[in-house]
Amino acid sequence: MWESIILTLLATAGNNIGKVLQKKGTIILPPLSFKLKVIKAYAFNKAWTVGFLMDIFGALLMLKALSQAPVSVIQPVSGCGLAILCIFSHFYLKEVMNAIDWVGIVMAGVGTIGVGVGGEEQKASAVSVVHLPLLIFVVLILFALLSGWLRIYRRQRREQELMQSEVLEEIIYGLESGILFGMASVISKMGFVFLEQGFSKMLVPICISLSICCSGTGFVYQTRGLKHGRAIVVSTCAAVASIVTGVLAGMLALGEQLPSSPVGRFWLLLGWLSIIGGVVLLVSSARLLQHLPWPAKRFLSGVEKNISLRRSGSIRSRDSDSSTVIQASTLHHLISHVKEKP
Repeated sequence: MWESIILTLLATAGNNIGKVLQKKGTIILPPLSFKLKVIKAYAFNKAWTVGFLMDIFGALLMLKALSQAPVSVIQPVSGCGLAILCIFSHFYLKEVMNAIDWVGIVMAGVGTIGVGVGGEEQKASAVSVVHLPLLIFVVLILFALLSGWLRIYRRQRREQELMQSEVLEEIIYGLESGILFGMASVISKMGFVFLEQGFSKMLVPICISLSICCSGTGFVYQTRGLKHGRAIVVSTCAAVASIVTGVLAGMLALGEQLPSSPVGRFWLLLGWLSIIGGVVLLVSSARLLQHLPWPAKRFLSGVEKNISLRRSGSIRSRDSDSSTVIQASTLHHLISHVKEKP
């Protein structure tokens, strides 16, 4: 179990850090197209190439982890990717994080340990022929309801001539993308479970292909939400929906069960809640900091200012390119590949 958790952490680190490096590389690159000149420009850009390879390597490690452990363990642990990304940006990109960021990182770490301890007692997966069609039906109905609600809401906004995006639209796009990300992990795991149960080996690449389609569609929905909405709301809803969907779908369709012992259940549930809480804190730390009492805000601001002053000299001497400094509160913007700066 711990081997699978370590593989998941490496995979999600590769995915998230790889996307940031790709984003950094695209700052000086033209829009991606199939023109030979453009493809060469991307291929010879060091930051983009390294990021792309890390992203691919992370995806392969994630498949390896899914083949060894329940998706109800892997999917929550994958939510720690944002915490790993914050640590990477702090030590490598020399950006400053606030106290709430560190609390979120600690919660994600504690949650990972809890999932590892509780997940040790989980039983092997088995695809439920009865529950699988029910799961597909529930997901389709849920998407139809969310899409219908969004269309009705947009029609009302057009009638009232409201141009600014509202929180409901951001929540719906975040939930839809998170559900698709969670289902992608479940479908990948399903292929390996079919193989263990003696079905044809062709089901593995078929399930992986369907998983890629789900992930790609999820990124489309997430990008739509981030295009005009607030990344804090969209990213939070997507992260939480992805974890909840992966856990519930894994238990419903793959027969994954909670540990039998009370101690195992406690650690697993504690791990899930800690990871979700840590992700929410990391995504919304900047906004939460604004709502703290004035003395606490002043203290934290003073600490961050002193750290920034101490680090500013080393940043200038090590890297003259200011585009390498990324704030923790905006990392999710880079991951989502939206609103690129010229």
